[in-house]
Amino acid sequence: MIDLLKTQIGRLRILAFVEGVSFLVILFVTMPLKYAFQMPQPNKVFGMAHGLLFVLYVFAVIQVRIEQNWSFKKTGLALLASIIPFGTFWADAKLFRN
Repeated sequence: MIDLLKTQIGRLRILAFVEGVSFLVILFVTMPLKYAFQMPQPNKVFGMAHGLLFVLYVFAVIQVRIEQNWSFKKTGLALLASIIPFGTFWADAKLFRN
């Protein structure tokens, strides 16, 4: 874990994991709570956190693209992964590992 923090790609991998988990929590926990049980507060809290993580993820992808001279295709796939459930986990396995 400590080694991942030393490089930009390592930090991107951690951020991708956390962003992916926050997305899944929104989809499978807080949205059902909001609409099935009329409990909007968890969705507000996790929604704000996820929004921040999403923006950080986009910036991290752009930084790695510049640092490692990624192609537009690889960058596009990394960005697309953030809006598809489980996408950041796929991106970590297929795009972010050397």
